Amino acid sequence: MTIRIFVPRDSTAIALGAHEVAEAIAAEAHRRRMDIQIVRNGTRGMLWLEPLVEVQTPAGRIGFGPVQAADVTSLFDAGFHTGHALHPLAVGLVERIPYFRNQQRLTFARAGITDPLSLSDYEFHGGYEGLREALKLDGASIVEAISQSGLRGRGGAAFPAGIKWKTVLDAPAAQKYVVCNADEGDSGSFADRILMEADPFALIEGMTIAAVAVGANKGYIYVRSEYPHAIDTLNEAIDIALDKGYLGDDVLDSGKAFHLQVRKGAGAYICGEETALLESLEGKRGIVRAKPPLPALHGLFGQPTIVNNVLTLASVPVILARGAAHYREFGTGRSRGTLPIQLAGNIKHGGLIEMPFGVRLRDILFDYGGGTASGRPIKAVQVGGPLGAYVPEAHWDMPLDYETFAGFGAVLGHGSIVVHDDTVNMAKMARYAMEFCAIESCGKCTPCRIGSTRGVEVMDRIITGKDRPQQIHLLRDLCDTMLHGSLCAMGGMTPYPVLSALHHFPQDFGQEMQ
Repeated sequence: MTIRIFVPRDSTAIALGAHEVAEAIAAEAHRRRMDIQIVRNGTRGMLWLEPLVEVQTPAGRIGFGPVQAADVTSLFDAGFHTGHALHPLAVGLVERIPYFRNQQRLTFARAGITDPLSLSDYEFHGGYEGLREALKLDGASIVEAISQSGLRGRGGAAFPAGIKWKTVLDAPAAQKYVVCNADEGDSGSFADRILMEADPFALIEGMTIAAVAVGANKGYIYVRSEYPHAIDTLNEAIDIALDKGYLGDDVLDSGKAFHLQVRKGAGAYICGEETALLESLEGKRGIVRAKPPLPALHGLFGQPTIVNNVLTLASVPVILARGAAHYREFGTGRSRGTLPIQLAGNIKHGGLIEMPFGVRLRDILFDYGGGTASGRPIKAVQVGGPLGAYVPEAHWDMPLDYETFAGFGAVLGHGSIVVHDDTVNMAKMARYAMEFCAIESCGKCTPCRIGSTRGVEVMDRIITGKDRPQQIHLLRDLCDTMLHGSLCAMGGMTPYPVLSALHHFPQDFGQEMQ
């Protein structure tokens, strides 16, 4: 009987030695004359356990981790291939690990379970059911299902996907496009990468449904160059989908065409902004466009274009397969469905979890994250990327949803959470935000280009104690100008981390607590 052993091919696992582990398992099994099949799956999101090796048993998949190549011989000696080994690296049935068991996964339901490049695996676990349902409907009905589901953009702005799709659907044009923004540049963000590496067909299916809905026949996935494994996986998956009729001139014999290509970005943070991304796709310098016109009406090459994030598009198949009402059952208020949350920074159990909107930040930090890796108290949590606000402990009990965070003067963004313990200096973190903006600004508008540069200078004077009261007044005035005068969210959101640090941690700026 062939023994199935799963070794992840996720970038994190590879960086931690997964390739070497797979080779060592193959060599040891050959030496012992064992019949094994090694499946290179994606990660389940428990990155602190990577490389997480799993063995298929009648009771389920038994996990061992984190495994190094040097551990393989002792694992075989302990009988890990039977799934019943008493070994220090044994973690038991993977699906019963509390970190994994307590999640509610829709978008990442297959991540870590399937072979990312096995179309039969994808179909067996519900893949392409959504597209088949979509092909039974007209474009307006598909768009209505997306609208009724309450799906909002997962890339940061949280704009309702149904409104954007309807605008493209109603726009008269001979050529329309679907563009996926996979330029995941936020610090602490890795959900897009995990999805593309662990379940690429979900993104391809979601983009195909979007194309069928609005009448587009061409699509592009814009991936940052720092994701070579994701790029390779996507290209292989696209070739497989094309060969099996899920892409091409006649998708599933429907008479509808959709061709999809991957485009590599050069690493500019500003190209995460949709109009700068479109400029880059057109072969130009990635700088922000003024709006209007909106990309939905005048997008790629001047044509109506859907521009959505990876997680938004990958959420589409389950909506069409199970219905808009099913998706709306998850979440709270106007924040429907689930949010993939990424835990990074000074955290004991870093990784990805997927939960319905409304979960408390405190529960995420301690029930899942396990507190800090350093063992010290958490001082500040930055949510939503490098331009997100710093959240103090007094606000960790608020639910994670778009409206609650907006009311607090913060953003959920891409769902990233970066943790800092009590040794962090928040004035220096505020300076970093200004410096980051100065480096990454496209330079098109003055508030962002000049404001961030002046912001670094002001922060340097505050940190060194030079005329602090006047400099703090100047910093607030500068942030107000950037917030209300910048052309896009790059300059407009840079004040979020600065003002939140100043407001919640004034002692780090040489001020008394209010």
